[in-house]
Amino acid sequence: MKSSTDPRHQKRRDAVKLLFAEDFTHQKASSEIVKEIIESKDHIDATIQRSAPTWPIDKLNKIDLAVLRLAIYEMEKGVVPPKVVIDEAVELAKEYGGESSPSFVNGVLGSVFKELGLEEKKTEENIDE
Repeated sequence: MKSSTDPRHQKRRDAVKLLFAEDFTHQKASSEIVKEIIESKDHIDATIQRSAPTWPIDKLNKIDLAVLRLAIYEMEKGVVPPKVVIDEAVELAKEYGGESSPSFVNGVLGSVFKELGLEEKKTEENIDE
């Protein structure tokens, strides 16, 4: 288990806080990652909508939405292993979200993981080894 003082975890925390605040009012001071997520918001929200069709974006808990936006951005970017992204997102949901947030975030990101074909890529890589 990572430490809550891990700089990568702290950057994710800060990004979630800024994304959460951005849902209410434009934030003048934003990190580069938050700016990129905001620019990709429509695409990311469409991905969330496909993965959680019974939950309209405007009805989602705002902190869950911020966590999902960050995680999907990271999964699509492909720099961090997807399972690490999911684990981090679930931890953030435990930290900031409601009682059902961790399982909701985990379920949505599991669907995104499959939609992006990340399982298949890993299987193909294993075959090549």
